[in-house]
Amino acid sequence: MKAMKSRTLRVTLFLVISFMMIQNSFAQRPIIQTKYTADPAPMVYNDTVFLYTGHDADDAMGFKMFNWLLYTSTDMVNWTDHGVVASLDNFDWVPYDNGAWAPHCIERNGKFYFYCPIPNGIGIGVLVADSPYGPFVDPLGKPLIQNSHHDIDPAVFIDDDGQAYLYWGNPKVYYVKLNEDMISYSGDIMVEETTPANYQEGPWVWKRNEHYYMAYASTCCPEGIGYAMSSSPTGPWGYKGMIMDATELSRGNHPGIIEFKGKWYCFGHSYDLLKLTTTKFYERRSVMLDEMIYNADGTIQNRPYWTVEGPEQVGTLNPFKRVEAETMAWSEGVKTRSETEWEGDFDWARGERIADRKFVTSINHGDYIMVKGADFSTGAKTVEVSVASLYGGKIEIRVDKLDGPIIATVDVNTSREGGIWRTFSAPVNEHAKGVRDVYFVFRGEKDLFDFDWWKFNQ
Repeated sequence: MKAMKSRTLRVTLFLVISFMMIQNSFAQRPIIQTKYTADPAPMVYNDTVFLYTGHDADDAMGFKMFNWLLYTSTDMVNWTDHGVVASLDNFDWVPYDNGAWAPHCIERNGKFYFYCPIPNGIGIGVLVADSPYGPFVDPLGKPLIQNSHHDIDPAVFIDDDGQAYLYWGNPKVYYVKLNEDMISYSGDIMVEETTPANYQEGPWVWKRNEHYYMAYASTCCPEGIGYAMSSSPTGPWGYKGMIMDATELSRGNHPGIIEFKGKWYCFGHSYDLLKLTTTKFYERRSVMLDEMIYNADGTIQNRPYWTVEGPEQVGTLNPFKRVEAETMAWSEGVKTRSETEWEGDFDWARGERIADRKFVTSINHGDYIMVKGADFSTGAKTVEVSVASLYGGKIEIRVDKLDGPIIATVDVNTSREGGIWRTFSAPVNEHAKGVRDVYFVFRGEKDLFDFDWWKFNQ
């Protein structure tokens, strides 16, 4: 009996330790932690990755999606939050406010085309902007595609000859040839006769070394990411295997594939961030990212799941330029928010809108944000931060790890007028040299302040 108790205790202890290790392994997986994100649509433009995502509401039980978000990165590790880039309000013909599903954005001739599916047979709309940041407008006033209840998950590919193709669909692959204006099409809507094996939804098409590839959410349920290859952008598509295996950890999925700075990357999503707070299942997803490796014959190496460490950083962050506080590689506890600022008369009808200020908020004691690979070179003398404070607190700036050396402590004084942005500074010690990961650790009580930007000075 004593031996059985001892064995039971060891098994229980092993399970507890294993669960703790699994929980800890989630700590660096989702690339966005301040919001729930899904359906990644990465686009490379001007040496920057523009990542458009869906947005699961914090209180979502099922799919509760009102708008699309934008994040950017130049190093595949630190991501800057640009807030809402478009919403269902951009389409006058959409009859409801929930259903901002998987989008796709692509550049052509200096304009940016944002394809947005509206579920339940409403169709696929398209928005156009002169900048990848927007503002986006609806040039048609109606759906571009209104074919069936299968009109979801659009993806666009432009071939070497300039012909653009729009793909979409669940449970089959539909495609059509887009005209050069990217907001109309020629010919009939086609259905791929040889639907790739295990295809569910979310097609993503690209070309490499004369091979055409289609990645997609594969098997159900759970879904992994499978792929097929072809010698033509219109198929037939031959199934080649899984880029990422199906696992209960991921349930749903949606691929996005890009090449950036000589490396290839696969985006998808998981529920890892949700699992840090509850064991229950809700549709609150988080975008994931890993490097994608090709074999010599052009096939793609398989991975069982997203790695904890994610891809390597390509480039460094310059801490001597103003860095938005909503730029981060990891965070805990905080949120991001946007506020419209006005200039002129307090009557907003006569005032002039300046911009949407984006900042970090919901800051409490022990919360932190982290950026990777800040290059201090031979050192820094001072640091500045811009905050709006009512209760005040401190920002401990540490390097290398969360409890690493403190290089500066910024005292944030209280203000009688909440919402007034002020700049505080502090001296920096000799630890700020070389390339370091930087942690901004917040100390105080609760609702300490809002955090807009930071900058080190040489």
